[in-house]
Amino acid sequence: MVTSDEVEQFWNDGVVCLRGVIPQELVAAMAEPVERALAGDETVDMAALSDSLKGSAPGATTGFRSGVDHWRTRPEFRAFAADSPVPAIVGALLRASSIRLYEDSVLVKEPGTPHRTSWHQDLSYFNLSGDQLATTWIPLDVATAESGAMRFVRGSHRWGEVFQPNLFVSDMVIPGTSGRPVPDVDTEASDDIISFDLGPGDLTVHHALTLHAAGENVSGRRRRALSIRYCGPDARFERREGTILKPYQQGLITGDELGDADCPVVWSVP
Repeated sequence: MVTSDEVEQFWNDGVVCLRGVIPQELVAAMAEPVERALAGDETVDMAALSDSLKGSAPGATTGFRSGVDHWRTRPEFRAFAADSPVPAIVGALLRASSIRLYEDSVLVKEPGTPHRTSWHQDLSYFNLSGDQLATTWIPLDVATAESGAMRFVRGSHRWGEVFQPNLFVSDMVIPGTSGRPVPDVDTEASDDIISFDLGPGDLTVHHALTLHAAGENVSGRRRRALSIRYCGPDARFERREGTILKPYQQGLITGDELGDADCPVVWSVP
């Protein structure tokens, strides 16, 4: 499902778009689990979360909800992340002998959602180090610039810097974190910004250091997506100041390998 040219593109650009590589029935089957996750307490309104971290009272509901680690409690999410074609695709792109599941996320922007997703790197939020780290973005709906499709800075994974994490729907940095704030990408790297219109069955895969963002949803349709984060054999735990530790990471020290119970191997070279 992955060509040598696509592997080269991933490592050169820090992102690759693959079309029609996931059976549409598998993607459609995740619609109901996503709705259940949205109704549960594991998803939050992203603007309200940002307001609380700023120390201000949450504003009105914005229609941008997200959550993480659904695979740990919801079997449908675990099956999709572990048993679909996605882990093998990521393994091929990372040139890895095996792939571990690190995290998954639901990202839903309802029609008229006014909040953009700020430029950021995923690694800034992860307590991980390594080069074999990748994030997939899998739409359940047609995603275009109008509805908030992802944008990427081509080659930014090779800039050699982990930037300070921000509040996701704001450029304001997370208090207590370290690093240099994300630069003004739209001004300084505008020639390198790329985007892809996607539909069910398509996905993008980007390196954990690739800067990416998304716009508001000014369309009349929903923008539902699953994001799954995987890592290869070179991944190690690394404590990043000010970031949130997952419960199992509380006893780890920088340099520790990832354990099978908390980051299971979901694909390996046959």
